[in-house]
Amino acid sequence: MRTSTTGRVGQYAALLAYLVFLAFPFLWLLSTAFKSPRELGSLHPTWIPRDPTLDNFRQAFDEQPLLRAAGNSLLAALAAAVIAVLIATPLAYVMARRRTRLARAATGWVVVSQAFPLVLVIIPLFLVLKELRLINSLVGLVMVYVVWALPFALWMLVGYVRAVPTELEEAAAVDGAGRLRTLVSVTAPLLAPGLVATGLFAFITAWNEFFFALVLLKTPEKQTLPVVLTHFIGAEGVADLGPLAAAAFLATLPSLIIFAIIQRRITGGMLAGAVKS
Repeated sequence: MRTSTTGRVGQYAALLAYLVFLAFPFLWLLSTAFKSPRELGSLHPTWIPRDPTLDNFRQAFDEQPLLRAAGNSLLAALAAAVIAVLIATPLAYVMARRRTRLARAATGWVVVSQAFPLVLVIIPLFLVLKELRLINSLVGLVMVYVVWALPFALWMLVGYVRAVPTELEEAAAVDGAGRLRTLVSVTAPLLAPGLVATGLFAFITAWNEFFFALVLLKTPEKQTLPVVLTHFIGAEGVADLGPLAAAAFLATLPSLIIFAIIQRRITGGMLAGAVKS
């Protein structure tokens, strides 16, 4: 009994330490965003600002077009998430239901593709988009985000599809429903938690993405929020720490808000996918 209690206390302690580890960067960012320049330059940093101020937020909006950049990021991330889910859903259905060598090879390729570094794929993507005249275009950036998100979306959705009992689809087939009708009317509603989880991960990936946006977007009017955040860092690598922290804090809010709203669906979808994947 004592051993069991000790083990449980150790698990809670490890969980608490992990939560503190995850929360520390965000809490420090939040604290920095409300500190005055004098506190930021102090040799004795504090967790709670002694004299909280909103000047960093005002300066951040005055120095950089944050709202326009956030709009570009939101448009690109939403479009990429929706398109990736729409494409990945029927492909995942086929890969999950047809246990052929081709399907297994495709699953293996999806896993291997996640190991490709960004530098390896940026040159081919740049050349393709140049031929399509989509360089410095949000449409081209969305296409890149969709291609980059598809392997992970497929890998997730295959597990969710396998969690759906095949008996339901067989019953629909007996009633005369075709494959497409079965997918839309029977399977897709049961995949709702998985679709939400997959779409959210695709959205967050695109929202936070920096490298592709930096290379493909040249005009300031089309740059996304992660790229604009780098403008708070001077040519010599000296950062305007207060406004940068304020802008970075605002950039994290959409992901946190969306996650807080649909966290139950995400948890249910992830567990459903993990059972069968």
